[in-house]
Amino acid sequence: MNPSRHHGGRQCGTSYDVAREAGVSQSTVSRVFRPGTSVAPATRARVMAAAARVGYRPNAIAASLITRRSNLVAVVISNLTNLHYPEVLAELTRRLSAEGLRVLLFTLSTESEIDAVLDQIWRYRVDGAIVAARLSAKQQAAFVHEGVPLVLYNRPGHDGIASSVCCEAASGEQLLIDGLLCAGRRRFGLIAGPADSAVGEARIAAARARLEAAGLLPVAEERGDFSHASGLAATRAIIAAHRLDAIVAANDVMALGALDVLRHEAGLAVPADVAVVGFDGVAPAAWPAYRLTTVRQPVEAMTDAAVRLLLTRIAEPGRPAEQLLFAGALVPGATAPLG
Repeated sequence: MNPSRHHGGRQCGTSYDVAREAGVSQSTVSRVFRPGTSVAPATRARVMAAAARVGYRPNAIAASLITRRSNLVAVVISNLTNLHYPEVLAELTRRLSAEGLRVLLFTLSTESEIDAVLDQIWRYRVDGAIVAARLSAKQQAAFVHEGVPLVLYNRPGHDGIASSVCCEAASGEQLLIDGLLCAGRRRFGLIAGPADSAVGEARIAAARARLEAAGLLPVAEERGDFSHASGLAATRAIIAAHRLDAIVAANDVMALGALDVLRHEAGLAVPADVAVVGFDGVAPAAWPAYRLTTVRQPVEAMTDAAVRLLLTRIAEPGRPAEQLLFAGALVPGATAPLG
């Protein structure tokens, strides 16, 4: 009996058809289409050519039933108003695809929405998850209970439950604050991120602590949501009530909003009147119209580490969690003298 099938009017060959056409065993065909296996280049080419002739494509769902692997990785991204996350997502997707894994993307408007997506993650039986959102200890423990290896991206882990990859906030803010202090700046305004953002809170806390160590307190502090619009609003509120000589924003996008208000609405010179610094190193921050002084996160190194940690935890479920810290790089710009 011919095992070939028809789907939507198109003949679909099976792996047995490919094996017969290529003159190899069915197990060889399976190895060719299994990511990470070693097959002689000539054999691989012969099998792929035969598969094209008979119209064969491996059924990922059927394969997952055999291997008990879905080859899906859940990626949870929050705060998409931060321009860094598309770059992070692109890097994660590229690196996971190179390992034969596909991304199942979940996006959050705020980090507090995470509970709504956890049940969906369990339903898809993913092989692992990379989460760029705040998770409570209870939520992290749920991944252990469900048998889903977890790596947190730029978020802290709890009690060794999950591995994590973070850009160290304190050292980056120290570079910015110390540089501004050396340049004689003393009246600081801070623009924080959302209260439920662990990253934003860590950055502003580090900036505040560095100022306190120098015997200073922020003149004013406003909160935004990482968007350009919130940077505009926060800066308007601050300069309406206070005279500043420096603004420290929890991310680049809000810092760009601050620059636009200072230059185009308040008529202030940057950095002569007010210096502005951000944090992230997003592409628009380097545009000639801005040239923002900031700290750049090492996105490529961090995403590579996140994928490596996840693959290790998938292969070795009992392996202890690891916490990796990466230092950001100071990017001197035109918006702040740094001593």
